[in-house]
Amino acid sequence: MVPEHQKGRAIAIAMVGTPLALSLGVPAGTFLGNVIGWRMCFGMMSGLAVVLRLWVRIQVPDFAGQSASRRLSLGQVFTMAGVRPVLCAVLAFVLAHNILYTYIASFLAAVGMVAQTGLVLLVFGVASLLGIWIVGVLIDRYLRALTLGCSALFCLSVLALGVAGDVPAVVYTAVAVWGLAFGGAATLFQTALVRTAEGGTDVAQSMLVTAWNMAIAGGGIIGGVLLERLGVAAFSPVLLVLLLIAFVVVWSARQHGFPMTRC
Repeated sequence: MVPEHQKGRAIAIAMVGTPLALSLGVPAGTFLGNVIGWRMCFGMMSGLAVVLRLWVRIQVPDFAGQSASRRLSLGQVFTMAGVRPVLCAVLAFVLAHNILYTYIASFLAAVGMVAQTGLVLLVFGVASLLGIWIVGVLIDRYLRALTLGCSALFCLSVLALGVAGDVPAVVYTAVAVWGLAFGGAATLFQTALVRTAEGGTDVAQSMLVTAWNMAIAGGGIIGGVLLERLGVAAFSPVLLVLLLIAFVVVWSARQHGFPMTRC
């Protein structure tokens, strides 16, 4: 739908729904669930999904798929130079995010801020919107630098929460930095994979979605185990390890995946 040099910006626009959903959808769902019940909430979501499907069918232009003769197998795409580093970075980064995001209420309860959970999530959502705007403006020129920057910012926020997570000002600041780092992450990783897996983009995108969903599920499982056995104090060191892995992978993929230059 867009020329090559604007693909990153187009993905950023498309992905703005993610932080909006996180910052608005969760509080709205909680509020409506308390007012009209969870069954009505699910009914409303189903109705909105039907409306959305109809709108897409009528308004979104259609494009021909890849012909069978040109389609690459999973193995061929997976072994492309740069694909595995991108997927590894996605898994580590998103796993770190979901461990903290899934159990943010438990973390806040441990530091006496559970009553401010809604406000904390709002700060995260607003910062995410700012992050995706910044990425959308700069991604087509600075994809590698932005990805490294987001990983570094997330590391700093996790470190701050681990060292001074009982100070409200630190929590709000760290959450804002975290949101800023996460807001454009999906756009960065998706754009990196699109550029890396030329000729096998559709298959590569399915791998990215799989890695992303594995990280969501893994965040719930690993976070739950950490919370039950070690408490929220274990979150910071585990997240730092995961984010350092993501940073090192991105840094090392300077030839393929997250190249140093992009024409």
